[in-house]
Amino acid sequence: MDVVMLSRIQFAVTVFFHFIFVPLTLGLSVLLAIMETMYVRTGNEMYKRMVKFWGKLFIINFTLGVVTGITLEFQFGTNWSRYSEYVGDIFGSLLAIEASTSFFLESTFIAVWFFGWKKVSKKVHCMCIWLVALASNMSAYWIIMANAFMQNPIGYKLVDGKPQLNDFFAVITNPYGLGEFAHTVSSSWMVGGLFVLGISAWHLVRKNEVELFKSSFKIASIFFLIFSLTTAAAGHHQGQIAAKYQPAKLAAMESHWETGTNVPMYLLTWPNAENTGNAIQALPIPDALSILAYNDPNAEVTGLNDIPKEDRPPVLPTFISFRLMVGLGSFFPLLAIALFVWRKKIEEKTTVLKILPWLIPLPYIAIMLGWTVTEVGRQPWIVYNMLRTSDAASPIEASMVVWSIVAFTVIYTFLGLLDIYLLRKYAMKGPK
Repeated sequence: MDVVMLSRIQFAVTVFFHFIFVPLTLGLSVLLAIMETMYVRTGNEMYKRMVKFWGKLFIINFTLGVVTGITLEFQFGTNWSRYSEYVGDIFGSLLAIEASTSFFLESTFIAVWFFGWKKVSKKVHCMCIWLVALASNMSAYWIIMANAFMQNPIGYKLVDGKPQLNDFFAVITNPYGLGEFAHTVSSSWMVGGLFVLGISAWHLVRKNEVELFKSSFKIASIFFLIFSLTTAAAGHHQGQIAAKYQPAKLAAMESHWETGTNVPMYLLTWPNAENTGNAIQALPIPDALSILAYNDPNAEVTGLNDIPKEDRPPVLPTFISFRLMVGLGSFFPLLAIALFVWRKKIEEKTTVLKILPWLIPLPYIAIMLGWTVTEVGRQPWIVYNMLRTSDAASPIEASMVVWSIVAFTVIYTFLGLLDIYLLRKYAMKGPK
């Protein structure tokens, strides 16, 4: 295995592990802000105990997320130095802004919030968690806009064969990035909602702190409903953006091979990339792919056979990841509607309460599948139509990457087990 593939595997391992922590940070920070606002407005001590309980789990998740995020960025220098040299003028500026504004704002006010319960007023304390939530989500914005340049490079001019920033506003309002941000943040907030629902359900089954956890359940059920629907809508919009800017990715997502108009979507499909077609293709929905991609039944959809073979993304992993993501994304709104309807008498739904904790991993899996579609579907380009992934890796020995993969795997396995242990321990302990 060459250094490029090994470096891709290492980056995938580290970024996927880091992204276990990111969605919960984004979603739970907003839920904590809402809960503490309710405490400030009502003066009800139950809401204060609620915030402290969920806040402890938030701090555990946030701390481990920071550790894994720092090591992730080093790889742009160690494993992808040619990429960093090529896009450093644009990519580096966005990461610098993220670190110097959002990350420092988030880190400062999370300390004030965690240690300041008896040192600042209730309103100032509540303001701190709102600033943490704002900074966390703005941090995601800057990073996603950096990724968006890789997906849809704009706002630059070529100088000596390298892109140089000449329109900062265009870069930070990249339409591909705006869609990515909406989809990522709404799905992350959905993660926070189901996390609270699952742990609340565990305690309600055991009749622990019934008033507190029933109130947590009600708040999270509304939150989960809103953002499961928002995630589905943002995902549809992002699919249309991909159709516009990366037609090869859309074709791989649907395993669509022949360019045409009035293109159907097949409910049963299985790609056969070696024979440039599908091994299974049945149960068509007339015009559906043209409508979904362009809101027009007569729209032309580019097929993979009209894209040079060397420019096609890997079809099977993109196709499977997309189908699984859509399946989960369709399930969450149905679950959310049911939980919202049952929220006032949820303690009577014992079977549902027992199942909910086991569903907590599902939105994490859906997010990972979505990022697989985004990143694998962009291949063979690391910067779309500008720089190939094969030309972006550092000139290092493959054996060096093998050892770093082993080291990262061992360290991250330990951190992952530590995170699960701490979250489980304090989630089960309750707000004592």
